[in-house]
Amino acid sequence: MTMPGNEKVISRPPVFIQISYMKRDAIYTGGSHDGDFIFDDKVASVFADMIRRSVPGYAQTLQMVELLAHQYAQTDSNLYDLGCSLGAATIALARGCAGRDCHIIGVDNSPAMIRRCKEILKDMLQNRPVEIRCQDILDTNIENASVVTMNFVLQFVTKEKRLALLEKVCRGLRPGGVLILSEKIAFDDPEENRRQIELHEAFKRAQGYSELEISRKRTALENVLIPETEGTHHARLKQAGFSAINTWFQCFNFMSMIAVK
Repeated sequence: MTMPGNEKVISRPPVFIQISYMKRDAIYTGGSHDGDFIFDDKVASVFADMIRRSVPGYAQTLQMVELLAHQYAQTDSNLYDLGCSLGAATIALARGCAGRDCHIIGVDNSPAMIRRCKEILKDMLQNRPVEIRCQDILDTNIENASVVTMNFVLQFVTKEKRLALLEKVCRGLRPGGVLILSEKIAFDDPEENRRQIELHEAFKRAQGYSELEISRKRTALENVLIPETEGTHHARLKQAGFSAINTWFQCFNFMSMIAVK
């Protein structure tokens, strides 16, 4: 019997949302931009471009979601993309577990994101049924899971609810199952934290964002996206019941971790 992860991995380019859905992000250019960042229709319409140009290493994290799904997806299990947005990680999960009769479930609480996600997945996963739910991930039951991914999502959950969410994920995973957790992070050392923020903003300038756009988005996110340190994430994952936690990737103040049940 061939065990999951022993099949030959097919080398192919990372998952990207089709160019027809890649409207350029210019939300924080002209006009007034008061209020917190929200995942509304305006954001959903440019999100594929926004995250590509805002998160260093984003393409690499998607490649590894596919590889890790290939390695850890168990036959007849569920694979969850919690906070699926437009479905890029959902597609990576589906590609990674091909041939194992896994059920792919994408969950997001933004109706605007869900509408566009369904359109995109209809085109990109024509022969692969995927369940997409408009639901708060805090209310989502996790069961019979072998792979769960949260791709830059936990940072938007209030701090006091993060442990309970991770405990639920751990309980819902099969033995040997994994959580792939990607996050923007903070640093204990204030000087290092400042340096990493500057590097991230330099990355965004290199992607074509103006100083005005960077400043406006930073203000919109400061009460919504609450980053934590790598040590805090590792300790919480351990407390949630995971037996092994490893940071596999970091680029500036963004990192991705693998937690094994």
